[in-house]
Amino acid sequence: MYGYLTERGTLYYNGKIIGDSARFISQRPWQGGAALEVDWHGRVLWEVRHTDHHHDGIRLRNGNVLLLCLAQLPRDLVPKVRGGMPGTEHNGEMYGDYLVEITTGGRVVWEWRSWEHLNPEMDRITEVQERREEWTHGNGIAELPNGNIVVSFRTISTIIIIERQSGKIIWKLGAPPLSGQHAPTPLPNGNLLIFDNGPHRLDHPLPFSRVIEVELATKQIVWKYQERRESDFFSPRISNAQRLLNGNTLVCEGDFGRLFEVTADGEMVWEFVNPYFGEGPNGPNNRLFRAYRYSAEEIAKLKR
Repeated sequence: MYGYLTERGTLYYNGKIIGDSARFISQRPWQGGAALEVDWHGRVLWEVRHTDHHHDGIRLRNGNVLLLCLAQLPRDLVPKVRGGMPGTEHNGEMYGDYLVEITTGGRVVWEWRSWEHLNPEMDRITEVQERREEWTHGNGIAELPNGNIVVSFRTISTIIIIERQSGKIIWKLGAPPLSGQHAPTPLPNGNLLIFDNGPHRLDHPLPFSRVIEVELATKQIVWKYQERRESDFFSPRISNAQRLLNGNTLVCEGDFGRLFEVTADGEMVWEFVNPYFGEGPNGPNNRLFRAYRYSAEEIAKLKR
């Protein structure tokens, strides 16, 4: 999983619980199960566990924790979901995402279920070669300054914004232009920075990745980075991007363990390839789920 430094000078971390559970989520490499916060001495300040947690979780401004979770869809909904390879459900079942807000003491205070708000016919699985084990496959969440929640769903190539008070979807961007995207990140100017993976584009014949900045009001792409020869930059899964204090953008091309920094004009000014390989289901790999850069000044400030 991954972690990030908080404004409180601590490390928030999404962890993976290893066990022999027969739950569907436990059979996938993106299973989570735990979220915690530690100080600079490695002391655990709090920890919560949830068997349905996967991919992402964040510490909210109100002090609670928001977890991305997975659950079995109602059976009558399964035949209504459009897209994907026919007959590839998990023993006839499909799974969908829900959000859980939980206190650091473990008390659930809010839930939001994707299948109660998305349309199985309109919000279809976009990749024709995608298995139908899951409908939505959430992979990233973020909190906006007003408390509303941003969620990314990979299999339906859609990002939404949920109004916290009502639970309604008040903003949505799908395919095209998105394709299997990850890690929507709110920027100080109010826009969203998105790693648009592009494994199966509906508006282009080739698969390729790009990083895009989208203006919420117009849904227009106001900045992007992609290679001139599209295939030179491609990560079909995972990955993220971070807007740095100097105005450049740090890009994590996750499937190949490659990090690089580009200017606003697209000039590459720094590059690093992860030299560490671990065993995966398909052999050794150097994948990086996400990456964040912190300056020495930022770290010094957070350690006070």
